Amino acid sequence: MKSALVDAGISDANAACMAERMTDRLSIGQLKRLQSLQGAKRGIGDYLATVRRLGDAELLGVTTSAAALCATGFAPEKKS
Repeated sequence: MKSALVDAGISDANAACMAERMTDRLSIGQLKRLQSLQGAKRGIGDYLATVRRLGDAELLGVTTSAAALCATGFAPEKKS
């Protein structure tokens, strides 16, 4: 999961933090849907817009909260 987030343009630290939170909260099927997202590196905002287009409210909620908590440093998983 972390490598898919990095490939989407998310920093290593945020990707590691987000992946840890997301793998604990999403199903295998949802994680596979996220890993299948491809395209140019874009960053968190564009990544969330792409996730929104998948039409899965739980997937969007978990991804958005992980991104917000990790980017702000409020997530306990955030290492740096």
